[in-house]
Formats: sequence, C-alpha cells, structure tokens
Amino acid sequence: MNLQRALELSRTKMASAHLEGPAIASFVSSLERIASGATGMIAEVSLEPVDSLPSLDSLPQASPAARKLLSQLAVIKLNGGLGTGMGLDKAKSLIPVREGWNFLDFTARQILHLRSLPGGERLVFLLMNSFSTRSDTLDHLARYPDLALDGLLDFVQGKVPKVDAATLEAVSWPQDPELEWCPPGHGDLYPSLLGSGILDSLLSKGIRYLFVSNSDNLGASVDLALLEYFATSGYSFLMEVAERTTSDRKGGHLARRREDQRLILRESAQCPPEDAAAFQDIARHRFFNTNNLWIQLEDLRKELNRLGGSLPLPLIRNEKSVDPRNPASLKVLQLETAMGAAIECFPKATAVVVDRRRFAPVKTTGDLLALRSDAYRVTEDYRLELIPSRRGIPPEIDLDSRHYKGIADFERAFSSGVPSLALCDRLSVSGRFSISKDVICTGKVEWINSGTETLSIAPGNYNSASGKPS
Repeated sequence: MNLQRALELSRTKMASAHLEGPAIASFVSSLERIASGATGMIAEVSLEPVDSLPSLDSLPQASPAARKLLSQLAVIKLNGGLGTGMGLDKAKSLIPVREGWNFLDFTARQILHLRSLPGGERLVFLLMNSFSTRSDTLDHLARYPDLALDGLLDFVQGKVPKVDAATLEAVSWPQDPELEWCPPGHGDLYPSLLGSGILDSLLSKGIRYLFVSNSDNLGASVDLALLEYFATSGYSFLMEVAERTTSDRKGGHLARRREDQRLILRESAQCPPEDAAAFQDIARHRFFNTNNLWIQLEDLRKELNRLGGSLPLPLIRNEKSVDPRNPASLKVLQLETAMGAAIECFPKATAVVVDRRRFAPVKTTGDLLALRSDAYRVTEDYRLELIPSRRGIPPEIDLDSRHYKGIADFERAFSSGVPSLALCDRLSVSGRFSISKDVICTGKVEWINSGTETLSIAPGNYNSASGKPS
C-alpha cells in the first residue's frame, strides 16, 4: 500500500467534486488513522458506565429571560437521508405523518411558533441537506416564505470517496460513477459548518448556541429550560440522552473513558464482538444518544481551528461492496463519523436525561404507524409527543418486513386509517392484512396470516386474548 498515493488520490477526487477544504482534511485524517491500524473499535475494558446524570425534569423552569436567548440560537435539522429503507427515492422528511403534514411541515410550524414569541423573532433555522434531498426539500418549503432569514435556509453536507479495502485508494467505477461516493455520516456537520462559511456567519451575527437534531424526530424542538441551562452552565457541548430499554439494546450508548474520564459515545459498529453482551446490558450502560445536541459555537470554532478544520471523531468503518447490488464487486471501505461522538472532543461536555417525549424518530413503517396513532398527540407548539397515559413508553410495533417495509405496501394495509394504539403495549403483524381504522388494540396483540390471501381485521376491540382476525 502506497499511503501517500492514496491520500493524494482522495484529495484530488474531492477537490474535483468541489468539496470544501475542511471536509477534505477530515477525510484524509480518517484515511491516515485507518492506515495506522485504527479500527474504530472501543473495547469494554476501556470504559466505565455512566451511573447518574441530571434530568430535564430536575432543571429549573425557564425564567422570563430565557426567551431572549432565542435571538442567540440557531436550530439545525439534519435532512440528508433518503427514505430508501421504506422504498422511496426522496427525502424521508417528505413522508406524510398526520394532519396532512410531513416532517418538514411540522418542523416549519415549530420554528414559526418560536419566532412568534417575544425575543424569538430572529431565531435562525437551517437544514443540513444532502445533494439527494436538497431540491425536493426546498421546493416543499417554498410554501413557508417566512422560514428563511436573510434568504438562507440550508447548506449541503459533503460526500466522501469509497476506498479500496486493500489499498485505501479512492475507487473508480465507470459502470456507475455515483457508486464511487458514499455519505460521510452526520459527523460531517462540523467540517460542513466551517467549510460553508456558516459557522463564521452565525458567530458574526451574535449567534452563540446551536441546537441540532434529526429531521425525523418531531419531539426534538427547542426547550427553553434546557436552552437556559446550557447557556448559563459553561459547557461547550450537551447531549440529550434517554434511558435504554430492551428495544434499545443494539443502539449506541454513552460511557466514560477510563483514560481521561471524558464522556464518549460508542455505536454498535464500534463494539468488538466479544463485548456484545456488555454493550447490550442496559443495566450497565443505561443511556443512549437521542442525537439532540447543544453546542457552544465559539468553543466549536476554537477546536476546529486548533485541529486544522476537523474534529478527531471516532471512525465507524463499514466494509461493503462498491456496488451494493453485487456482493461480488470490489470490496471497499466506507468511513463514517457520528456527530454525537464529538462529546469526547470537549473537556467541558455533559449530558442530560430526557424522556421519550423528546425522542420520536421514524426508522421503520412501524415507527410511522405509532406516530400516526392516538398514542401520540400534536401539541400547541406543533410537536408530536406521547400521550401522558403512556408514561413515556411508546407502543412496540413489529410489522412483517416482507409485506410492510415499503411505504406503498404499508399505505395499502392501512388505507382507511390507523388503529387505536393508545392502550397497546405491543402489536405484531405477520403476513398480509388489511386493517380497519376502527380497531382498538389493548395490551399485546398479535395477528398472523400464513396464507397468501390478504385477510381483513374488522372493527372491534383486540387484546391478548382476542388477537385473531375476525
């Protein structure tokens, strides 16, 4: 392997694609770490569990002065993902959720509501789009002409080359040149902010704080008590975390590094196989990252300038085929980083425990079904949150991926609407069904159809003892 050749090939390829200097520097740094033997793995022996953290409920209520902090706040929604996992080729945030609104509609209304508050008139809102999501997203948001301040509504995250697993050289794939590239993960937020000039522009306008969350998490709106706590705490970085449950065993968790006692984030792809049991032990590692982050922008700029334009985020190393449809094609590495991993880059970093009202992402059609149901309600400030009687615990939904993974099949199954899930603990659907909106699920409900014909779930009450279709 000729490392210098590999580095130069990536630099040239990224520069030719008009990618910014900080993004190039960040990727080259990742390649150098891989070449030096870095695997991205974080061993259990190097960690200590985090036993306790402050909770949002324990923080003081927002004072009357908290609204003034909105003029010093920027809100960024990560909007780079396509809904390919649900059979779509457009931004996932365009999927209808409820009330005839999609994720972007809810988010736009949340921001405009905050701007209606005294002191919130100049709240900055931006999307971090990808090249794939930008056009459709901006077209949709044109119906909210007041959303963009000073004409700016988004910036575009970068892309990085796939590299040959053996040589680390950027691959060439003439059959489909688009397959030569891959997303860099949302850790690209930091070099993208710097390289686009957005970071310096925000600071020049007196913006001191940043709140970042995923576009598919409609519970993640600005909380004034949390904003005030962060602004007065002296911390550079704050991560919102939630208590892990059995359904969160495979998701990333918060821990403390023994070597320097800094908080760190470990994703499942960074866990050695021999440590899987400890990784999934929710009594040991109690907290997971909601990807709702608060960042002090001046401290971020200082760190980026000190480190040459990129943060040394832990690598997530994915071994794949250059053509995902052809497992026999060239073996490549896709290098990613997670933005939450930046918690270890700041000596003054903390986490706050929030409940599930602030964490309602949509990764599957099962998540979408729950959000559309009466287990969630729309608040006056346009958030979607679990109804109080659920005590912060969402219904567990398991929809047969053979028949409901794609949005089109999902919509056909629930064409009349969605069942009541307010009292449902778990709903499992296996096989083909058409389900009436006048169905009430209570407790644990399971429907199984092993045949090839579509069965109907008629209106009525269903519970653990009556889960069979009528």
